[in-house]
Amino acid sequence: MQVAIRLDRDLILDCRNGDLGAWQRLLDRYERLVFSVPRRYGLSREDAADITQLTFTILFQSMETLSEDSTLGAWLTTVARRHTWRRLDRKRREEAGRYESSSEKILLADTGTEDVERWELTEWLDYGLSLVGRPCRDLLSALYLDPKQPSYAEVASRLGMAVGSVGPTRIRCLKRLRRVLGE
Repeated sequence: MQVAIRLDRDLILDCRNGDLGAWQRLLDRYERLVFSVPRRYGLSREDAADITQLTFTILFQSMETLSEDSTLGAWLTTVARRHTWRRLDRKRREEAGRYESSSEKILLADTGTEDVERWELTEWLDYGLSLVGRPCRDLLSALYLDPKQPSYAEVASRLGMAVGSVGPTRIRCLKRLRRVLGE
């Protein structure tokens, strides 16, 4: 077993057992790493501090369900990166003065910290949708995120497009989404 994985496993087990010293060792070991993630994306020290606090709060809330063989550095970096993307996207929306569509609000709804995997997937998908452009974002949100599950005809009417172009446009938008998400 690698030293880093063994140290992480021991930290996880000690934290679960209520060892306050373990929590301090965990913070000492990973705080700078987590703080560096939003800073590398150009966020302010204040934003980085907020994201760092949120990341460790999520870790605390997820400690009981976290796998003992988790690599804490990678896990924490992923959580911090997703919160960084969310903060950057929020700043872009505020600067542009535009609002999210109602279907995007469903996607961004609070999923809670009990289901970290679902939350991470939501963050990842939200980030990808923020990069594909408004027409694709609106189409994919209407097709896949609207709880009413509208037909192609309803989506076409809502978005002002021909019914026959919904399918081909959907395929192009999904390809674009896969490309921006690196898959």
